[in-house]
Amino acid sequence: MCLLDLHPLYESQVIVNKASFSTLALRPAMLQNLDSLGYHQMTVIQAQSLPAILDGRDLIAQAKTGSGKTAAFGIGILHHLNPSYFAVQALVLCPTRELADQVAKELRRLARAIDNIKIISLCGGVPMGPQIGSLEHGAHIVVGTPGRIQDHLSRGSLNLKTISILVLDEADRMVDMGFYDEIRYIVDACPKRRQTLLFSATYPDTIRKDSSRFLRDPLDVKVEAQHDASRIEQRFYLIDPAERNATVAKLLDHYRPVSTLAFCNTKIHCRELAAELQAQGYTALALYGELEQRERDEILVRFANQSCSVLVATDVAARGLDISTLDAVINVDVSRDTEVHIHRIGRTGRSSEKGLALSLAAQNEKKWVQFIEEYQGGKVAWHDLAELTPSSEGPLLPPMITLCIAGGKKDKLRPGDLLGALTGDAGIAGTHVGKISVFEHFTYVALHRSIAEQAVNKLARSNIKGRSFKMRIVGE
Repeated sequence: MCLLDLHPLYESQVIVNKASFSTLALRPAMLQNLDSLGYHQMTVIQAQSLPAILDGRDLIAQAKTGSGKTAAFGIGILHHLNPSYFAVQALVLCPTRELADQVAKELRRLARAIDNIKIISLCGGVPMGPQIGSLEHGAHIVVGTPGRIQDHLSRGSLNLKTISILVLDEADRMVDMGFYDEIRYIVDACPKRRQTLLFSATYPDTIRKDSSRFLRDPLDVKVEAQHDASRIEQRFYLIDPAERNATVAKLLDHYRPVSTLAFCNTKIHCRELAAELQAQGYTALALYGELEQRERDEILVRFANQSCSVLVATDVAARGLDISTLDAVINVDVSRDTEVHIHRIGRTGRSSEKGLALSLAAQNEKKWVQFIEEYQGGKVAWHDLAELTPSSEGPLLPPMITLCIAGGKKDKLRPGDLLGALTGDAGIAGTHVGKISVFEHFTYVALHRSIAEQAVNKLARSNIKGRSFKMRIVGE
């Protein structure tokens, strides 16, 4: 399930011109406050988005943490705000409590020039009572996480019928964490006539499907150059066929990518390679036809949430996969179809990230490489296997571990329930919680390896929505 479906081909490439905030039609008090806060020149994302935001236009903006995006939508919210109308006029959705707290703090700094502006934060992991009390006293701006905002809507303690601006901050992260249904519920609770601003650090292929539901004729802002082939470094290695699988391990040990998709031409080879890598201590899984749906779901969840380092797959099994961050692709077998080869390597190097595509070819497979050269219009770069040196860092371990909870949609579990239990009772920082995937009967939560055991022990002793659920660490 996805929020929008943004593809690099649809992203707008914009030219950056730094400008002063004084070039905008802002109130003098706001300009003075910005100057006192050290906001003299607009950042790239501010210069490209603020004119449209001030004009009331919907927006889709690619912006990473530290780019100045909070000030961009914050200035827009405060510019349109009516302080004398004591009702919720703006809602900012964030994926984690930490980010929501940061955003609320920045909005309060930006609002210093306006009297009597009330900004409240509504996040999971803390009691509902004080939040309900704050809402009863009214607020102009609400910043919160999707699960807790939905809770307040369902209780009737929050009314969004008066909002004029909805901000979805770090939309890709919210979708990754499984908050799509909550976002849709919240959007439906907002007036149709509103301004919607969407900020996202990355644009996976899964993001524009429902754009008409959330946005009206949005302006696309992209401050970086459009994704192109120069972002993907291709390296070819001539191998002895008998050493093919062993070479894959050497590549992994040398380059040490966090997430690798390794392509084999047959499902038998997939199983063999995954087994060999597992025997050498790698967290590797095989994806091929004839897997049961639950097994396939679990494999894909583990790879997508970075608790599996290597996914070994056939082209058919990998069809439709959308992994937003993929450090490397290894063509264990050279594809005999040049378009398939291009499609394989195009899975890495997405958005602004650099990608690595490593291909193995035996002497009798060089003819297929020649077809690739003809298709690409240039020679490939061959490298010597002797360049591959073993790492001294020890085993290549994935950064996350997956927790499986024996409860899902049938039990009315939602991502916000799990996030609230982890960041509340279990005392785990939201930054240590990764993707949350809720299925009918099971829920998978990615936890940072450094705190996984602690989190599971604490969660096992607490309740989720007043109930206890069986849980297990997957594949460890």
